Amino acid sequence: MTPVDMHPSMKNTASTQRLASIDALRGFDMLMIAGAGSLFVQLGGKTDLAWMDAVAAQFKHPAWNGFTFYDFIFPLFLFMAGVSLSFSLNSTRHQEVAKSVLYKKAFKRMLILIGLGILYKNAPLPVFVPSQIRLGSVLGRIGFAGFITTILYLNVSSSGRMGWIAGILLGYYAALFLIPVPGFGAGDLSFEGNLVAWFDQQFLPGRLLQKTYDELGLLTQLPALCLTMLGAFAGDILRGDRSGRQKLTLLVVLGVGGIVLALLWGMHFPINKHLWTSSFILLTGGMAFLSLALFYGVIDVLGFKKWSFVFQVIGMNSLTIYLLNGFVDFKYTSARLFGGIYGRAPEAWQSVWQNLGALVLVWLFLYFLHRNKLFLKV
Repeated sequence: MTPVDMHPSMKNTASTQRLASIDALRGFDMLMIAGAGSLFVQLGGKTDLAWMDAVAAQFKHPAWNGFTFYDFIFPLFLFMAGVSLSFSLNSTRHQEVAKSVLYKKAFKRMLILIGLGILYKNAPLPVFVPSQIRLGSVLGRIGFAGFITTILYLNVSSSGRMGWIAGILLGYYAALFLIPVPGFGAGDLSFEGNLVAWFDQQFLPGRLLQKTYDELGLLTQLPALCLTMLGAFAGDILRGDRSGRQKLTLLVVLGVGGIVLALLWGMHFPINKHLWTSSFILLTGGMAFLSLALFYGVIDVLGFKKWSFVFQVIGMNSLTIYLLNGFVDFKYTSARLFGGIYGRAPEAWQSVWQNLGALVLVWLFLYFLHRNKLFLKV
């Protein structure tokens, strides 16, 4: 642990004021991953409230095609990585750092995140049985997307990068519909017959999470990195010289536009998180623009910041809590500390209170790190 944030410096080139909304939105996202999502699921069917059951249903992934709010959580994190990247690269540029140094830094970060991701997804790591090691991971995907986005950001204009996004999404669309899969033909988007599954089976060694493919495998890396590139574009908007109102308007327009295009494209290329379809990328990208607009507008434009501190504490140490959540059993600690209190509750509710206690412990731990200026850096 070092007194340096895990994510790049996020100081506006025109101002030294930190944008609290970026940390807050990242923290909100990580809170869902760290246990809030499962807490909502546990509340389903326990309150006799129809709206609570509807919320709980939004925290379960669809079996195949379709979309729920929980599908948005990881794409939002990829998007926010791009937002931070925009601030970081412009800050280091100001310090006249050579491009080669930035490339090496991004490449090293990618390798570290891939390594941490493999450890996280396979712990305890079956080092003597390589065929059982899953290579696809959330952290590895973030590292790869950040590395490619860094290269493009340093060498291609904003319009050029939007062209890359369009090219990747259209190319991915064409590949899944036009390249025939042995035994299934072209354009088969079923669980068994899609091109993503065949590609992973042929070229991705180790264990595939879904048996026939891995949703964090090879081909899906390409559309997924578009979210990080979109995030970098959003970061450029926030860094720009426009007024706060103009920035908000642009973020909202891009968000609504992305969602509309996604719904139209989804009529032929279904919205599907498992395949990271192009329509899924546009939908989650549009939602990310709108989420950023909401947090930026409320926190940094209107100045309502105090409420966001709960999320900022998490957002400034998001890698820390992601890793700890996989290796530290906060639910066990919650039961040991609070079981005597919630033990009198109805049995069906005890897991809810245990999960809530775990979330409180997670936040208190991150608050301790925050107070002591300890942030995990990669």
